[in-house]
Amino acid sequence: MKIRIGAVVLFTTAFLLQSLLTEAQTKKHKEHKGEFYFSWGYNKEWYTHSNVHVMQPSLGNDYKFEHISGHDHIGWDRGLLSIPLSIPQYNYRIGFYNKKKNFGIEINFDHTKFIFADQNAHIVGTLNYRKVDTTVAFNEANGFFYYLNNGANFLLFNAVKRWHISESNSKNFKLDLLGKAGVGPVVPHVENMLFNHKNAPHFQVGGWNAGAEAALRATFCKTFYLEFCNKIDYAMYSGLKLDPGTARQAFGTYELILNLGFVFPSGKVINK
Repeated sequence: MKIRIGAVVLFTTAFLLQSLLTEAQTKKHKEHKGEFYFSWGYNKEWYTHSNVHVMQPSLGNDYKFEHISGHDHIGWDRGLLSIPLSIPQYNYRIGFYNKKKNFGIEINFDHTKFIFADQNAHIVGTLNYRKVDTTVAFNEANGFFYYLNNGANFLLFNAVKRWHISESNSKNFKLDLLGKAGVGPVVPHVENMLFNHKNAPHFQVGGWNAGAEAALRATFCKTFYLEFCNKIDYAMYSGLKLDPGTARQAFGTYELILNLGFVFPSGKVINK
């Protein structure tokens, strides 16, 4: 009798342990269908040479500054955290990723700065109704500056693809490669002075840009991540307000970006 009771107890215990193990394994391999994410970070840029085409019919001007160079202004070159977080060249991403379809969409904004100043600039075209082909000292002391310094401001609507690289057994660390590409408007802050004519600084929608980005993302505890990105962008600016008239310009950009982000699971739970 004791042997039978012991066998029943042993069998029941084994059955319960097996049930608990199966339940734990099932839970372990379940996850949400999708995820929202948000990140904030900072960037460094290098720009291609470009032309700035100035059109001022009321002054008899239609000329170009040719093959000028522009540089960025990272903002923390005088000390980390020395100024408010929104002043340096920052960026943010807001996105949703569908794990089942292996595809995501993202709003991708880079607050970049473009400064054209302190150089000898070749000018060609029509100035004061006369043909001109010469070089000017383009600096503020000589009556010139051209800043997209409160932002050249690239806004993209991206498609996102993710490739899984590695994951720890505990699933508390995951490494992924992301590819992103998209198009969108540029929203520059335009501030300039040409031949001592200074405009009223302002933001405007001033053209379009297209970009592609490769990012390496390390996710910790399924909650937050660090993302290191390499990005190329081509921006076409038009209708940039001068006093009087407008300007247009196009240039390419190479960016290095570092982001800190957070993940918010969303959607139905699926077996994985």
